[in-house]
Amino acid sequence: MPPTGDPLARRYRRLLCCHPRAYRRARGEEMVGVLLDAVPPGRTRPTPREAVDLLRHGLRCRLGRPASRTVGVWATLAAVICGLFTAAAATRVAWETSRPQPDRAEAVALFAEVFPGHRLGDVEPAAALFTFYSQPLRLRNLDQVLFPDGGEYQQGETLLTAAGAPPAPAERTVADTERRLREAGWQLYEPMVTGDSGCTDKWCASVVRYTQTTVLARRGDTALRVTITSPPQGVSSYLVVTMNRTAPPAVLPAGLLGGLLGAGLGWLVFGWASRRTEAAHPARGAVTVLFAVSMFLWWSPVLLTVPHLLGRHLDEPHPSWHPLWEWLGQPALAMFFVAGALCALLGLALAALPRRAADPLPTAAAG
Repeated sequence: MPPTGDPLARRYRRLLCCHPRAYRRARGEEMVGVLLDAVPPGRTRPTPREAVDLLRHGLRCRLGRPASRTVGVWATLAAVICGLFTAAAATRVAWETSRPQPDRAEAVALFAEVFPGHRLGDVEPAAALFTFYSQPLRLRNLDQVLFPDGGEYQQGETLLTAAGAPPAPAERTVADTERRLREAGWQLYEPMVTGDSGCTDKWCASVVRYTQTTVLARRGDTALRVTITSPPQGVSSYLVVTMNRTAPPAVLPAGLLGGLLGAGLGWLVFGWASRRTEAAHPARGAVTVLFAVSMFLWWSPVLLTVPHLLGRHLDEPHPSWHPLWEWLGQPALAMFFVAGALCALLGLALAALPRRAADPLPTAAAG
């Protein structure tokens, strides 16, 4: 057998690191020896097939319970949801690399460029990159974000409205808006036209049918939404413009890296708890129940939210996708996440309890 200190042996040992420590201590050198005996002379690296087999076997070995056919499925569910949560957290951190939301000067300049002949009314700059009820999130609002108003935590936006009566019919305003945006280098999306009924004054003395045309555009890292209402509705403006930033480039790599790290950590932690409770353990049943409850609480918001958001993205254009945490139902359904996290932590604490000692061998009766 080649010496165990050669480069190939070291590489085999690195691949064996995916196995539990106790397993490596008991069988590691034996496995390396068998692998080295089977390789032809001159090879210095494991084959891809050997590497995949060792990694797969090591990950499965970390779960324990060799007779179970479902433990791999449960471990995959735990690893995937942990990866999604850590990816969402990583993307939120990466959002801090974004430019601030458009300020008053940028908004006024755009209005003058795209809407000449229209009189500018109110301008409300975004208070922060992400806001809670249009204001920066504060610690005193944290309980409201967790329950029941988490859906109000949204990306901030700068709002502009036109004052007075429209200087031209709505159809002409829409056409002029699209033309000027194209000339200014904006990428336009298919406009959306919706109809509804509304009041003509604040007392709602009469009701009229109106049409809203929404023009969406993007230029660089800025997204634009223009809503034109015809006929104008009472005290509301006939022209509303919102501006905000799109996701910065750092969001995608941060999400991928955070997701991989979180999934790996989730698999390892699940495997530790699974091995701890596979033998005689005082809390085996409780740990199983708590794990099942955690998976239900964590996956339910995802299964509810993803079809809804996916349907919206397919039905209407989006210059910028919703942040990852919104696809996970967060923070709108944050109580599900918090309750699931508490169940998971309690389950891990119970799994850390000492195992029951093995029953002593029976002894012969005296006499």
